[in-house]
Amino acid sequence: MSLISCKNICLSYENNKVITDLSFTVEAGDYLCIVGENGSGKSTLVKAMLGLKETSSGHLHFGEGLKKGEVGYLPQQTTSQKDFPASVFEVVISGCVAGKRSIFYSEKHKSLAYENMKKLDIFHLRKKCFRELSGGQQQRVLLARALCATKKLLLLDEPVTGLDPVVTSELYSIIRSINRDYGITVIMVSHDLHSALKNASHILHLNKNKYFFGTTAEYTESEIYKSFSGGDCND
Repeated sequence: MSLISCKNICLSYENNKVITDLSFTVEAGDYLCIVGENGSGKSTLVKAMLGLKETSSGHLHFGEGLKKGEVGYLPQQTTSQKDFPASVFEVVISGCVAGKRSIFYSEKHKSLAYENMKKLDIFHLRKKCFRELSGGQQQRVLLARALCATKKLLLLDEPVTGLDPVVTSELYSIIRSINRDYGITVIMVSHDLHSALKNASHILHLNKNKYFFGTTAEYTESEIYKSFSGGDCND
């Protein structure tokens, strides 16, 4: 059974239909990048996969024992998030109870938070205030938090927005390592088509009522890619 299976789903945003009759599947271990024009429904689809939005029609199913509350989510960062007055450790460990009623942290939660901070090379920052960190450090903290919420699926919404090229490259490398070395499935919304082609195993391209879903190799041979990229992304 697929980790996520979408069959003929339709989604609306502010009473306007943005996705119609979309079907795709995500298997355990995949690295899927969702690309496309602004207003094509990428963020609306993310909300549906998080269980925050109902489909107008069609079916969206979770498999492999995955529950909606067990998705590690890294949203687009806002100004209020950047100024959050908490320590790095407090931000990371909060992922252990994300979506749960209890806010009690067990020793198991603390161990998991330490483990993920070490994995993201931010353990030495654990006592620092989150808002005092650089943008790249903050994204590592939020990624560690997302890892505390899941063992199967990370859902990342434009995680490198506003980061400089060096930090962007480092974060992409970390995400790729999480996917390959730990077997965690990654679904990423991105405007960075070049990096999507470099890192992803599969591409979902949304373009109004015209869609593509397939492997990265298949995507580069598709008409929707050639039209969208202008033939420049293989240079």
